[in-house]
Amino acid sequence: MTHIGVFDSGVGGLSVLREIHRHLPHIPTIYYADQVHLPYGQRQPDDIRQLVENAADFLIAHGAQVIVLACHTASAASLHELRARVAHIPIVGMEPAVKPAAERTQSGVIGVLTTSATAKSGLYRRVVERFAQHVRVITEPAPALVTLVESGMQNTPEGEAIMKGYLQPMNDAGADQIVLACTHFPFLADNLKRLTQAELIDPSAAVARQVARVLPGDFAPTSAPHLYYTSGDPDAFQQSVKALIGEAVRVNV
Repeated sequence: MTHIGVFDSGVGGLSVLREIHRHLPHIPTIYYADQVHLPYGQRQPDDIRQLVENAADFLIAHGAQVIVLACHTASAASLHELRARVAHIPIVGMEPAVKPAAERTQSGVIGVLTTSATAKSGLYRRVVERFAQHVRVITEPAPALVTLVESGMQNTPEGEAIMKGYLQPMNDAGADQIVLACTHFPFLADNLKRLTQAELIDPSAAVARQVARVLPGDFAPTSAPHLYYTSGDPDAFQQSVKALIGEAVRVNV
């Protein structure tokens, strides 16, 4: 039986998991949230790589035959190293969606909401150099947005003020495309849309399509349940899954 392993530091990867369930409704998934080490965005690359290796080992031990790094920070720090380490398993990572933003912009200005670790990474620099040399790119590390999603505080006045503060430089510069370069951020899309006229770009659906392309050829539909694990508080994570993707699930530790 084919299982898709999906990993994030917290609840953000649920935005990718939601799209995987839509595209591949009969393939069981194993989601692992490493919430005890949240947030990854402020950690050093070597630290992130070790945490990702541990998570990959956990998913493989629980039957994952494909692994999705549903985290831009984890992908930027360790995607290539993990592919070399577990070459027998397809690894799908996240890449900031700078290319479609640069292709669609009419104003010549795009914004990227991201984490500090992703913004400093070689992966992000290469993506910008390759696809966005002809446009102005405003990169805005937004760690507090991760906290908003994890805490469920996005619909408060304080949450709105935080989001508005991150968007202000992009709005002032006339950005008409904003890349959501952290999987937590799509859960803020409705809030963000009220604070900007720019189009928001979420790569989750594209990642789900890539997962479908790399699945082993012998997989078959099944009614096996999706599995959820966290290194943090299982009750709190269970509530987050229900609130964010509408699924009542059992969470394991």
